[in-house]
Amino acid sequence: MKKYVAECIGTCVLVVLGCGTAMLVGCDAANGSGYLLTALAFGLTIVGMAYCVGNISGCHINPAVSLGVFMTGGIDSGDFLGYVISQCVGALLGSGILAIIFGAGGVTDQTGGYGSNGLAGVNGSPIAGLLVEIVLTFIFVLTILGVTSKKANHGSFGGLVIGFTLTLVHILGIGLTGTSVNPARSFGPAVAAALAGNTAPIAALWVFIVGPLVGAALAAIVYKYLED
Repeated sequence: MKKYVAECIGTCVLVVLGCGTAMLVGCDAANGSGYLLTALAFGLTIVGMAYCVGNISGCHINPAVSLGVFMTGGIDSGDFLGYVISQCVGALLGSGILAIIFGAGGVTDQTGGYGSNGLAGVNGSPIAGLLVEIVLTFIFVLTILGVTSKKANHGSFGGLVIGFTLTLVHILGIGLTGTSVNPARSFGPAVAAALAGNTAPIAALWVFIVGPLVGAALAAIVYKYLED
């Protein structure tokens, strides 16, 4: 149970700090600093959580990562299900915290939807959005599988490598889809946005569930082939 609590907390923190930063600074293409601050917020949160709860749960805080680890034999089906549920609950809690902060505090949400993902950067094309999420998630999960492999020898630097890789994929992906690579991270803000009257993120949510899961599955298949 403790590892599920750890996954819930980690995902909650990711949504609060990552999506919260996006809400505060915005992700407009004309404002490059907003891109970088948001990318760093997500990446640095992963670094912090990796050294905080990594020894408890592995710090997946992402259903796509859990799928990749499951497919490569790192966790069993029971843990996979428990992780995904915990991550989604954590994302909802994080989104609820943001709703309270930004609603009660009168802070303007620069994203218009609690940091939720969308398809505006790919001209509304779900196919293009799927491709972006598949490719970025593939890169991210493949990195995680390599860094956390028993054959790897990265010492205590694994969390840094993973966090910087998440930052990197965000730098490219923010202007395209907002960068999900994490179905739970997309789920929580989309629900919060829908409750606030903005249903667009919910309508596009399937892209940010299917894309990351397909990317993670491909990463697991490729990594198992390369490692064997």
